[in-house]
Formats: sequence, structure tokens, C-alpha cells
Amino acid sequence: MSFEVGVWSSIVAEKTPVTVDAPAAVRITNVSLGDVLADPSARTSLKLTYKTLIPEDESEAEEPATSSTFICALTPGKIEQVTLNIVLEEKEEYILEVVGPNTLHLTGNYIDYRPMDNAPFDDSDMGSEDAYDLQDVSSDVEFDADGLDDEGRFEEIDEAVHGSAKKRARESDAGAEKQSKKQKAEGGKAVKPETAVAEDKKEKKKDKKEKKKDSAEKADGDKAEKKPAAERELTGGVKIKDTKVGSGPAVKKGNTVSMRYIGKLQNGKVFDSNTKGKPFSFHLGKGEVIKGWDEGIVGMQVGGERMLTIPPAMAYGKRGQEGIPANSTLIFEVKLTGFK
Repeated sequence: MSFEVGVWSSIVAEKTPVTVDAPAAVRITNVSLGDVLADPSARTSLKLTYKTLIPEDESEAEEPATSSTFICALTPGKIEQVTLNIVLEEKEEYILEVVGPNTLHLTGNYIDYRPMDNAPFDDSDMGSEDAYDLQDVSSDVEFDADGLDDEGRFEEIDEAVHGSAKKRARESDAGAEKQSKKQKAEGGKAVKPETAVAEDKKEKKKDKKEKKKDSAEKADGDKAEKKPAAERELTGGVKIKDTKVGSGPAVKKGNTVSMRYIGKLQNGKVFDSNTKGKPFSFHLGKGEVIKGWDEGIVGMQVGGERMLTIPPAMAYGKRGQEGIPANSTLIFEVKLTGFK
């Protein structure tokens, strides 16, 4: 995520190149002629010299190669200003110079590439821990979920297991009813044959046994779900604990993931969160977030929730951030809402 944080400007005159080596990235948005012209009829061009990422020859050079290009050309009375969108990255050296007699004025702004977990958030949500109940957060599943709904499959299995017994019971009842029409007790009432009575007892005993078995299996399943997940430690000292396991395929590095999260210090103070609105999205493993996230999110499934304990070396280290002291261990409650 990027934010415009301040105005940037520069004046480039003839035979006076300007070197740009700003502490933050700079976006150039406008170039114009000044109010005083050295030559009212001459064209003046803006030239940019920069370091290339790949040397022109394949051998490694001691000094990085440079390239030059012309950004724009201005002529008094015809074209006196142009709008641009050129970003000069931080800690990279660029040289701006004019070719022509007139002075050029450059305007733009500084850019702050703010980390994910230091993005602006609503302070009104920090009053209560209840505001961050991830159970109430809706999931935006972005992959094909066909096949995840096993309700119909379980009904088919139930019918396959119990259907034959129920069918036999109905057939026995029908046979007993036919026989009972032939057998009359005193007063003209039908009497159920002994074979039908025995069959009924047998079926009731079987149904009772199956219900007891189902109840025991359900109790075992509930007990397994309530059992807390074990905490694991990853490379770099990041500790993860799955508080809720999701469903479907697991995310891996290279996926674009959508997350809900709450960030806390060890003293419990919340410094950032995303619990409503649009989920936060980023490319996993691409360095767009702190290292602890790039390692700690891998393996989660949609709907899953995880606790991340991230040491300073995998977070902000000695630098710290606004609201985050230097050398802080960070704790995140995260939920995967979708990925692609």
C-alpha cells in the first residue's frame, strides 16, 4: 500500500544537473517552464539518467550501468507544461538535466510504502476486545468450493447403512398387518402374531444400539474439536497455533491471499486491525508484508484462524513503527477469508 505524504519539487537549469537521492520514493507529476525564459522561442527537453537493473553486457561490472532517456520537451507558446506519473525509487540515484536554454520546474510528491499491519485504521474499534471477534467475520472464498458440501453425501451414506433395516421393518409390519386381519381376539380386535412382535423387539433393540453408537461418536468428535491445537515454531522463531482449521486446499507462497487480522503487543495493546470492510490482500512470500507473515500464513485453509507470535527479527526489529516500539514481539490473530 502507498500513500502520498508530502510535496516534492525541484528546479533544473541549463548546465546544472540535479541529483535525486531522496530518503523516500518520489513521484514526478508535472514539469513546466518558469516565469522567466532565457529564450522564448527555443525548445527545452528534460533528460533522466538512471542505473539499469541489468548490465548491458552479461559480465558482472564493478560499477552499475546507467541509461538515459528524455521525459518531455517544452516549447514556449506551444507546450509549456506536461503531466507525468514517473516514480523515482528511494535510495536510488537519478540525475535530471535540461537540454536547451530554459529552466524547468518539477513538481510531485513523496510516497510512503506503508507496511500492511501499519495501515490506517479506525480508533473507534479499539474500545473492546468484543469488536474483534473473528467468528463474526464473513469469508470471501475465492476458489471453487464445489465438493466441500458433504451434507448430501452423508445423507446418502446414512440411507445406505440404515435403509435396508428400515425397509425390512416396514415389510414385517405389512406382513404382520395382513396376519392380524385374520386373527381376532375377543371383542373382534386384531391380535399381532408372535413372529411380528419378536421382529419389532429386534428392530427396536438394533435402533437403540445404533443411536447409542452415534451419540458416542458425536461426543468423541466434539471432544476432539475442543482439544487445543499444539503450538509450532517455524524458521526464524515465528510461532504459530491453529485455533480453528479451515477447509479446502492450503495456501502456499505465490498465492494472493485475503486476510482479517488483529495486531497486538505483548502487553495486549491493539496497534492495528482489519475486522470489517474489505479484507487485506497481498501476494504471499513476495516481501510485501513482514517476514513473520510471509512464513506464518503458509499452510492455512479458507475459514481457518491462526495465532502468530512474531519475534522482532521477523517483524520491525530495531526500527519499530508508529505505535510499535523497537524490538517488539508482535502477536497477530489472523483469519484466511480467501485466496487465488
